[in-house]
Amino acid sequence: MSSLPERKARLIVHGDRPYNAEPPLNRLRAAYRTAADDFYVRCHGDMPAIDPDTWRLTLDGAVGTPMEISLDALRGRFRTATVTATLQCAGNRRADMRAVAPVSGDPWDGGAIGTADWTGLRLGDLLRAAGARMGTDCHVAFESHDVVDGRPYGVSIPLAKALTSETLLAFAMNGEPLLPEHGFPLRAVVPGFAGVRSAKWLRRITVQDHPSDNPIQAGDYKLYPPDVTAETADPARGHTIDAMPLNAAICEPARGAVLGAGACRIRGYAVAGDRAVIRVDVSGDGGRSWTQAALEHAPDAPFAWTFWTAELDLPPGEHDLVVRAWDSAGQTQPALPDDVWNHKGYLCACWHRVRVRVS
Repeated sequence: MSSLPERKARLIVHGDRPYNAEPPLNRLRAAYRTAADDFYVRCHGDMPAIDPDTWRLTLDGAVGTPMEISLDALRGRFRTATVTATLQCAGNRRADMRAVAPVSGDPWDGGAIGTADWTGLRLGDLLRAAGARMGTDCHVAFESHDVVDGRPYGVSIPLAKALTSETLLAFAMNGEPLLPEHGFPLRAVVPGFAGVRSAKWLRRITVQDHPSDNPIQAGDYKLYPPDVTAETADPARGHTIDAMPLNAAICEPARGAVLGAGACRIRGYAVAGDRAVIRVDVSGDGGRSWTQAALEHAPDAPFAWTFWTAELDLPPGEHDLVVRAWDSAGQTQPALPDDVWNHKGYLCACWHRVRVRVS
């Protein structure tokens, strides 16, 4: 296994403390399942160093049988499951919003996303074994070993999502133990939800009758209208970001690329949460005309992205390549980043544009 400095060298690092990084888009598109070395990293505090031999997971709250259980006991007691799923940061493509007006947060391009085979146990199996309260108003709160502004990282998800077959407590990624930056020894994987809900470095799970009051859950990751500023934002009035919107990005060619005239292959990804991507349109003239792309999707992976490829005939000159996707609900994407701008730079789901020169 390569060292953390070697893995960092493969990525575009936006910050060291906390460590946040994404892969170049062409490497992201190189394989349907993203290698762990190429998977984006989002940390809110310093990465904790955890001894797997002494690590324990606590399960408490509204359960009949509270637990404190080791990783070996979790693996031995519960049936293993694998889910192919895409995780994506709520700030993915924030750089496009920064072109409209300043926003807070790391300037993610389109690489704060990745797809892997996640292996672990179903969170629902653990909750049922503990006799968790099954009320429709219940929430499952995660607490982690990393510390953010003096408090352990904490988020929550509705109990209904926790009980679905796709929601895991994962100890492996693409058949290998989790890397430290991806949550070793155990993390939540909540497909279709923003990556912030897939808590890493788990230490405690609590069943309760309200969402987590941790600042990450109660104050951050809220979507606001464009007229709201950092000074006027009221978290109680912001929309909590859980499910992620339809999105698509061009991975090849890169912005500023110089291409030869004639046939040009355009490749990228599209993602629609738990819905299917049914069509991807690609334009070589800024959206005045469109060509449908060929789609590639893994069977039996409803929470994984769709790869797409299109061939365009490009004459010499400057060209604005554009992509937009359509999902199974007949929804498509807004055209401009102005349409989705917010001061936190979340959920940039407008058409992705790449300007190239053809000689």
